[in-house]
Amino acid sequence: MRIGLLTEGGYPYVSGDARLWCDRLVRGLDQHEFDIYALSRSRRQEDEGWVTLPPQVSRVRTAPLWTVEDDGIAHGRRARRRFAEHYGELAAVLCAGPSEEASTAEADRFGSALYGLAELAHDEGGLSGALRSETAVRALERACRTPGAPRASRAARVPDLLAVAAHLERALRPLTLDWYEDDGLGAVDLCHATSGGPAALPGLLARHFSGVPLLVTEYGVQLRTHHLSAGDASPSVRALLAAFHGRLAAEVYARAAVITPGNTHARRWQERCGADRDKIRTVYPGMDPTRFAEVGESPECADPDTLAWVGRVEPTKDLISLLHAFAEIRKEEPKTRLRIIGVPAGSEGAAYLGHCKALAAQLFPDEADGLHAVGDNPVSFEEIGGPDIPGPAEAYASGAVTVLSSVVEGFPLSLVESMFCGCATVSTDVGAVVEVIGGTGLVVPPRNPRALAEACVALLRNPERRARLGAAARARALELFTVEQNITAFHGIYLEIVSRHPVRRVVLDDTTGEPRPFAVPAEAHMPGRWTGLGARVVARGGPGWAAGPPVRANTPEAAR
Repeated sequence: MRIGLLTEGGYPYVSGDARLWCDRLVRGLDQHEFDIYALSRSRRQEDEGWVTLPPQVSRVRTAPLWTVEDDGIAHGRRARRRFAEHYGELAAVLCAGPSEEASTAEADRFGSALYGLAELAHDEGGLSGALRSETAVRALERACRTPGAPRASRAARVPDLLAVAAHLERALRPLTLDWYEDDGLGAVDLCHATSGGPAALPGLLARHFSGVPLLVTEYGVQLRTHHLSAGDASPSVRALLAAFHGRLAAEVYARAAVITPGNTHARRWQERCGADRDKIRTVYPGMDPTRFAEVGESPECADPDTLAWVGRVEPTKDLISLLHAFAEIRKEEPKTRLRIIGVPAGSEGAAYLGHCKALAAQLFPDEADGLHAVGDNPVSFEEIGGPDIPGPAEAYASGAVTVLSSVVEGFPLSLVESMFCGCATVSTDVGAVVEVIGGTGLVVPPRNPRALAEACVALLRNPERRARLGAAARARALELFTVEQNITAFHGIYLEIVSRHPVRRVVLDDTTGEPRPFAVPAEAHMPGRWTGLGARVVARGGPGWAAGPPVRANTPEAAR
């Protein structure tokens, strides 16, 4: 089977999101052939290069989302008229009111406009200049001034319209790529988008132009990410972009053959955006437990008076609440220490780390209290890679209890890693935390230092309970969150999808000239009566079937 793997800011780049997950998937399914279509986010990401690719990756095609490339195409009058029509329709949908009665019609309008732009780009050889043109900005302005448009859209000013047009140009850039011919995505058996948004857009177009089925995997829902990252924009920009991302998500979910969220939290977001429950298969991300095996199986107990926090230092991790909670813990258990182990995430993370260090110095001034010498602050800020903490396993093993204090999480990978290590955990109830921990750790409300402190004290005072919870957490992680379960799940989903889609062409092996097995999907599910199917099969040289009632592939009759 030939898989078109679609990524945005991810695999195969060294600094790509979900790089390890994609690499393990590709390596684990070495019986299949992979073509990678990657959208990059920055020059730095491209300069850092790719990971070492396995031999089952037959080709890699890339395109940037971070720079503007002029295609140099001068559109004629007819093409300009087509662009104005389709882009104007797209803008009108984004400015339509939130009427539920019109939701289906608006979705159809959005899809029609999107594919109209794609066909125009295909016919003309590009569309990047038109997407940045004054025509696009004026179309947005007319849509925002239409009677009945939401107040936030009507309030849009010229800088807002320019910002929205620029964002739409970047998001719609896949429309202008030359990836959809028979020697590109038109030649694959299945498109697997590793996220929603721009990464899934090439899959939509491959389906539109060539009938290629689409699988969409989301461990973090793009619409949710937009809402979290658009805080600095004006209300008009936020409203228009939220409408665009919501419409695009609904179109992706409607056209996908199968949708695989990484957890129930992501699944709820997808259903909120209109995803059909019958299409959804939850597939947890796979992680390699071997590097945590020694710590997880060790009978030695960690320092019974130490709490450990491990992760990337950034504001969403809410270390401020953790430090205030630790001040309460020290009142109950004066010997307790807190190890904060991690590196800052960019300049914002570095500034946040400095703020946390200043708060720790304020909350725990150096003093000779009979338990700690002067200059021995009970809070330490450390990084993985030193002599005491050579790797993540040693970081989690450095404390009797691992703490997660976040206010925002998708799928908490650090929590899973601590579970592989057999650690007792205290976590805040955000994202997929409750689903991951499944009763094998304590969960408290976010931004509640007192509740966090009480849970930590309860475990610090009860070593037997810590041991039971740690063992249960390790067993749960090994059952649900390993690479093997992830690969097995996707292999089954690949076969399920191709079995439900008709043969589109015959593909011959380049060497032998024989038809390639699994180069095209099997016809296991066709609408209508068997007489019509028999005619099509005979036309391809297959067996002729007697007329009879239709039999669906998922019925007991089909199984017999």
